[in-house]
Order: sequence, then C-alpha cells, then structure tokens
Amino acid sequence: MTKKNRAFLKWAGGKYNLIEPITSLLPEGNKLVEPFVGAGSVFLNTDYPSYVLNDVNPDLIALFKTIKRRPQTFIHDARKLFSSKHNDDETYYALRREFNASSDSYFRSLLFLYLNRHGYNGLCRYNRSGQFNVPFGQYRKPYFPQHEIELFAAKAQRAVFTCMSFEKVFRRARKGDVVYCDPPYAPLTATANFTSYASAGFSLDQQHELARRAASAAHQRGIPVLISNHDTDLTRLLYADADLKSLQVSRFISPKADGRTKVAELLALYTPQPRAANVISLAQAKRKVAQ
Repeated sequence: MTKKNRAFLKWAGGKYNLIEPITSLLPEGNKLVEPFVGAGSVFLNTDYPSYVLNDVNPDLIALFKTIKRRPQTFIHDARKLFSSKHNDDETYYALRREFNASSDSYFRSLLFLYLNRHGYNGLCRYNRSGQFNVPFGQYRKPYFPQHEIELFAAKAQRAVFTCMSFEKVFRRARKGDVVYCDPPYAPLTATANFTSYASAGFSLDQQHELARRAASAAHQRGIPVLISNHDTDLTRLLYADADLKSLQVSRFISPKADGRTKVAELLALYTPQPRAANVISLAQAKRKVAQ
C-alpha cells in the first residue's frame, strides 16, 4: 500500500483516516475540485493533474497561498515560534491577540500555524466578531511539521486556491472535473436544534442546497460529485439519489478523555447516471426527520 501523507495542520474532522474509502470512490478526471478543502488530506493523497482547492476561511487559504509561493521562507520564520519560550499560556494568548489585531497576511499565516499546533485539539474557531478564540492546548512539545509543509508546497504547484462560497465553486466546475465535498457535518440526532446549528456557519438550508447542486452537477452537467457526512436519517433523505456507502469511524465527539466512539459516516456518490429517486424537498426532510 502506498504511504499516506498527513496534512501539516491539525484539523477537526480531517479525512486522513478515511482516505482509502474516499479514494476508492473518486472517479478519474482532469481536475479535483474541493469546495471545502479543510487541511487538505484528500488533496494530498490523490493524483489528479490539477486541483481547485476552496474554503470560506480566508486565513486558511492565505496560508496555503503563502506556502505555495515561498515555502522555505515560511518554514524558516514559522519555526521560531515553535520553542519552549512560546509554549505557555501567557505567550499563547498574547500571540492570539496579535493575530486578531493584525491585517498583515504573512504574519497572520505564521500565527495561524502556531495557533493551530499550540491551541486546544487543533480546533479552528472564531467568535461572532471574527476573533480567533481557541484556548491554549497545554501540549508538552508541539510538533513543527516541516516535512508536511514541504510536501504540501510541492504538490500545491498543481493547485489553484480560492476563497468563495460552495455555490460559486459548483458554478465554475466543468465537465471532466471531479468534485469532492467535505462540508460541516449535519447534526447527529433528529432532535438537534437547527437554529443553533445554523449559527455555526452551515445551516440545514445549506445542507439541502449542497445536495441539490451535487445532483444537478452530476445528472445535468456530467460532473461526478462525492460528499462525506454523518450517516443519519436526514443525510440519507438529502442524498436520496446518490449511491450511498456507510462505514464506522472512530472519532472524538466530546472533550472528555473517554469521548472517543464509533460514528457512522456516509459517503454519497452522485454520477451522471441518476438513480430513480430525486432530491427530497427541504420541507419533506424536516417533516420526516421530525417524525
């Protein structure tokens, strides 16, 4: 088996442990398009001629662009932040304040990596004012990912990085492309409060719109689309006309040490040959999940 490549960022919901089932379903194509690239594990473990890698987080995309353009300068400067004198809560919160106050793209990129590796559990979280607010992680010696950055930078020469909505990314896709979507996941239970879920940045309406656009891209434009999400009654309804594959994944779902459990994951593949079913309406989905 080919050795898997790890992303240089820690990332909640990263797809490193799902690379094999994901890549087994991805069709061949001229270009892989990722509307929700995250840390880029799928990008790093596939071999398409070219890539479009998108995310709505401007700090993430600015970091990727910086590493593509000047990896060795970035590595030289970022390494200075990975020392014992920078690994305490006082320094962490001071640098977090500097990150939130700065408008310098390169400086923010350096601190984004620092905050990712020194912050709690690799989280990437902002408050309603757009301030990064992940607490200090208290790790003994955070790892500096030089090898992973160099690997990413080399492969990034095949990639174009964009920061826009997933709807715009879908509109720009063309026949011959393959689209892989790893959106913010749907709530695990039917009793989850959709209003509070929407405040996290990806609403039930957007889940439905993603499914609609995936079906349209595949069935009307001949562009295959693969989506990963929680395996729930809701997602099975939303992806009714995709080919579905379910698997169990170990994942931390609580801050407690014993919070690691098996969670059902769903891979939904839309191909140019539609199934008999059609995308369920949002009103129908809400009614069925509430039953």
